[in-house]
Amino acid sequence: MQDELQQVADNVIAVVTAYGLDVVAALVILIVGWMAAGWARRAINRGLEKTGKVDVTLRMFLSSFGRYTIIVVTVLAVLSRFGVQTASLITVMGAAGLAIGLALQGTLSNVAAGVMLLLFRPFKVGDYVEAAGLAGTVKSVTLFVTELSTPDNVQVLAPNSQVWGASVRNYSHHATRRVDIAVGIGYDDNIDEAMAAMHKTIAADDRAHGDPEAFVGVTDLGDNSVNLTVRVWCDAGNYWPLKFDLTKALKEQLDAAGISIPYPQRTVHVVGGQDLSTTAAGGS
Repeated sequence: MQDELQQVADNVIAVVTAYGLDVVAALVILIVGWMAAGWARRAINRGLEKTGKVDVTLRMFLSSFGRYTIIVVTVLAVLSRFGVQTASLITVMGAAGLAIGLALQGTLSNVAAGVMLLLFRPFKVGDYVEAAGLAGTVKSVTLFVTELSTPDNVQVLAPNSQVWGASVRNYSHHATRRVDIAVGIGYDDNIDEAMAAMHKTIAADDRAHGDPEAFVGVTDLGDNSVNLTVRVWCDAGNYWPLKFDLTKALKEQLDAAGISIPYPQRTVHVVGGQDLSTTAAGGS
């Protein structure tokens, strides 16, 4: 019995002697790697936060990516201490990653586009944009989709790859916008009086900016009317309220000034006194 116990003790001592240093080294590598991964995550997050230009979603993604990268390297280093051929393991992982990448090609393209959107920020939450054939107020930008809300409060989820790959019109980017309103007056009306009435209407609205100065001018001689264009600058948030109210006010002011806004009309010339009703009834 004592001989058997001695044999077991000798075997344990032999194993500890052979692998003890490797076990200790592996534990040290694992602890140091785990601590380094946490430190890297915090450092990346703080560094990106100080720039003030990286969205919080992208900060969390990049910091987590850095952490898991260090953890993977740590695990490979631990396995190598026990004689595991990490080269072949890396090859297998690379092949698996390639297969997964091909299977999730569309998803990964959305992630890449999401990173670009969060990094370069062509728009931010709260902006009203038009992109990929869609228009609405930006509610959120994630790594996969951009969420929009239409003016009638319908949720729209647009894949990031489509948003990033299309032209984007950001109506909220600048602090001011220009309101354009087309108004037609009769050919018999006095153009100067009409323009003076329009300037008076614009000056009465405090939302209309005085600099740049409002523009009122004749832009076209149409078939039925002399077409004038009103261009007024305002704060971006006042664009639609000012456009609606100013359109109504211009109509009322022109009516008060005796300026007509003509309906579409045609002048018909009857040749030789022919009865048009008879001609129409004959089907010719």
